[in-house]
Amino acid sequence: MSGDLSQPALDVRVGSATNGLAPVSVVERSSGAGRWQWAGLAAVVGAAVLGDQLTKHIVTSQLQLDDAVRVVGPLTIHRVQNSGIAFGLFSSATAIVTLATAFAVGWMLVFFARAGARHPVLPAALGLLIGGSLSNLVDRVRLGHVTDFIDFGWWPAFNLADSFIVIGVGVLLVALVLADRPKQPRRRPLDVAAR
Repeated sequence: MSGDLSQPALDVRVGSATNGLAPVSVVERSSGAGRWQWAGLAAVVGAAVLGDQLTKHIVTSQLQLDDAVRVVGPLTIHRVQNSGIAFGLFSSATAIVTLATAFAVGWMLVFFARAGARHPVLPAALGLLIGGSLSNLVDRVRLGHVTDFIDFGWWPAFNLADSFIVIGVGVLLVALVLADRPKQPRRRPLDVAAR
């Protein structure tokens, strides 16, 4: 045996863990959004913005301000302008609403970058939220207001972007509630031979 001390000692480990006491079956996975989550988010955001902008264009090209067309039952297409947020709230604070919306969209993108792979519905839910928010933000920056047109008479008029935001929040809440429910232990089938 030679006395060559210049060669480093071999570090032999069993399993994939660097800690010999840690179970090998524990796998750490990044919860950040990957390529497919970003693609899903972009597709939903694009569809939401396109759908909202297209319907607003149709309404503004066919109806004058405050004109209404009854569709069915209480549903009316009624063209109104809204300088606030969804359902006419904060209508006198356009600059603050614009800044708050831009901040919210930025925060949602950062959150998605860090946690987009945590739940399979995040790209769809956040895509609806971001798409609806962006579409209305574009209108506020470009026009100083958004066009609302879906009117049931008993609720303030709204547009598709508002609907997308509400649906996105609803999907997120349902996903969070279901994710927090304790898992029921699996029942083992009865052993017939043990009777």
